[in-house]
Parts: sequence; structure tokens; C-alpha cells
Amino acid sequence: MTLYFYKATDQTGKFCEGNVEAPDYSKAVQSVRNLNYFPIEVTAKSPGIKFNMPRTSLNLKKEESIPARELMDITQQLSTLLDSGFTIDKSLGVLAQLAQRPQSRVILTALKDKVHAGSSLADALAEYPQIFSKLYVNMIRAGEAGGTLGPSLMRLSGFLESSEELKASILSAMIYPVVLILFGGAALTVLITVVIPQLSQLFEDMGDALPLITQLMLAISSFLRSYWWTIFIGMVVTIIAFYLFIKTPAGRLKWDGFLLNLPVIGPLIRKIEISRFSRTLSTLLQSGVPVLAALTIVASILGNRVIGEAMHVIHKGLKSGRGLSTPLQETGVFPPLAVHMITIGEQSGNLDEMLEKVSATYDKEVERSIKQLVSMIAPLMILIMAVVIGFIVISMLVGIFSVNDVTF
Repeated sequence: MTLYFYKATDQTGKFCEGNVEAPDYSKAVQSVRNLNYFPIEVTAKSPGIKFNMPRTSLNLKKEESIPARELMDITQQLSTLLDSGFTIDKSLGVLAQLAQRPQSRVILTALKDKVHAGSSLADALAEYPQIFSKLYVNMIRAGEAGGTLGPSLMRLSGFLESSEELKASILSAMIYPVVLILFGGAALTVLITVVIPQLSQLFEDMGDALPLITQLMLAISSFLRSYWWTIFIGMVVTIIAFYLFIKTPAGRLKWDGFLLNLPVIGPLIRKIEISRFSRTLSTLLQSGVPVLAALTIVASILGNRVIGEAMHVIHKGLKSGRGLSTPLQETGVFPPLAVHMITIGEQSGNLDEMLEKVSATYDKEVERSIKQLVSMIAPLMILIMAVVIGFIVISMLVGIFSVNDVTF
């Protein structure tokens, strides 16, 4: 039996700590839950399990990776093989033989060899940080420690599938606006570089007799054709400067804060991040990862730095015994609905289940918001293109009519 030290909250949110004896980590967590406490942190007083990620790296080439969809399939198949009675190394060997991509076969074979040599699966995965995230590794580590590797892999597969579905819905929603931009840009390019220069020869002899709108359009066309390279260089320099700015911690924080405050995009980003936060934290907790370790992992995978910084505030509040819901509310980045649902889950001792419901709720909100955003963007872009192209066409037609007036 090993002595474990725990930090937890009771059903009222009051902080408490103590010791329990258990044969392994998962039994220790269960013992704390049997006391009607919600475990925040459980650590062995003797050397035990640590939920972290070794910084080892095999320096894989860029092409030696596993696509997200294939990783999801491998995770699900590995879970099925383990539940069927295969050992971990044999399961990895089977998956290596079934792999169609040579890169995946190499990685799976290397994992099989490391596990066969005595390494845990989590430690083997941790040597490929560009493929297996902290979340992935720590869920496997928790599953191995608690003897629930198969279920952990199945939950992980579901998590990866939900994440991919969210990405796919966002990408598919952006296809139509991107197509509109490309066609609109092509139309403007043809008008400015081909049509207007040909018509300008017709207007040469008129000089100041041309209408002001036509003179303005001809001047814009001439400027763009003469100084396109200057504009191009300016755009490249601006993009590089912006990229370097957001690569700095302060710059990224300011940019992410700016995005969150935008009228339509800000609420959408907030919903996406809340869904990601809830789904990730729920999956980690269900796999047996302690809350503090889980929050650290969640903070590392959130896309928005402002919300990521809020995770550190929540982490400190939780560690000091203030529970999860109170510091969550104090950050100001979570909407009242999410905070209320998480508070109920924390008080009832069903935080992981409630987080899953929060994720499902905001997944639907994200899908609805994306549809609304696209329905707004498409007509707006069509209107803008119609105004710009209409201005060009009208300016040329007015000029042509003026030429006819002068001629007759």
C-alpha cells in the first residue's frame, strides 16, 4: 500500500486535504471520491506517478508525421486491440503492419520496439512531441496508471473526432467567402490591368474634358499598374512585421485581446475556446488526470492567449483551495451560462459530466454562429464587390458617353 496526499473540495466547494492509503493511483483517487470529495490533486508521498511530458525529441523530419484523421483511427484501433486481449507491443505491431503510409509504419514500429524494451506507452509517445500532444500523452499515462488504457484510448479517439469535426465545420463554412474573394479579385485585376488601359487610349485626346469620375479611375489604374511592385513589397513587409509582432508573447496577447473584442468574431472565438476548454478538461478528468495537471494541459492547447492566461489564474485559485467555479467567474472570459453549469457540476461531484454537456452546448452554439456569420459575410462581400465593380464600369461608361458628345 502507498500513502497518497490529496487536495480536494467538498460538495459545498470548501477546500480540504489529507492522506489516503491505496495500492495504486486510481484507487487513491477513488478513495478520495468515496469521501464525497472532488479531488484536485493526488500525489504519492513515495515516488509515484507524475503527469508531465518529457522534453525528449527524436527530431523527426517534417514529412514523418501522422495526419490528424489517421491518428484518430490509430487511437481507436489500438483501443479495440487492447480490449480484445492483445498486449500493447503486439497491438502496435499489428497497426504498423496495417499502416499504409511508410512514415506511420516507421513511427508505430519505433513505438512497438520501445514498449517491448520495457518503456511505458506514454514515455514512448512523449518522444514524438510534434505528433502526440501533451493531452494525448498524459491521458495515456493516466490510463496506464489506472489500468484503464483501453477506455482512455476510446475517450481520446472521441475527443480527436469532435475536434476534427469542429475544424471541418469552420473550414467548410469559409469556402464560399474565399471563393467570392478570389473571383472578385480576379474581376478587379482584369478590369484594372486590361479593360481600363485599352479604354484610356480612347480618352487620351480629351484630357481635362473627361468627367472627374473617369479621370479618378484612370489615375487609380495608372498608379496601380506603375507602382504595383511598391504595393507588393509594402504588403510583404507589413505581413512579416505583423507575424514577428504576434510571435512575441506581448504582441500575441494584444492581438488575441483585440480579436475577442471584435463585434461578431469575438463571441465566436470565445465560444470555440470554451467548447475546447470544456471538452479537453472533461476528457482528461474522465481519464483520471488530476485537475491541476489537466488545467496546465488545457492552457497549452487553447488558441487564444487571453483565455489561456485565464487558465493560470484558475490554476492558482484552485491550488489555494478556492474551487474551480469561483476563479472561473473572476476571469471574466467565461459567459454566465458556462460558469453556472460548471458550478453545478462541481457542487454535485459530476464535474467531468457537466463539462461534457458544456462542450456539447457550445459546439451547437459555434455551428449556429458560423452559419450566421457566413450568412452575413456573403451578402456583404457581394455588395462591396458590386459597388467597386459598379464604380469602375460607371466611370468608364460616363467617359465613353463624353467622348461621343465631343465627337458629335
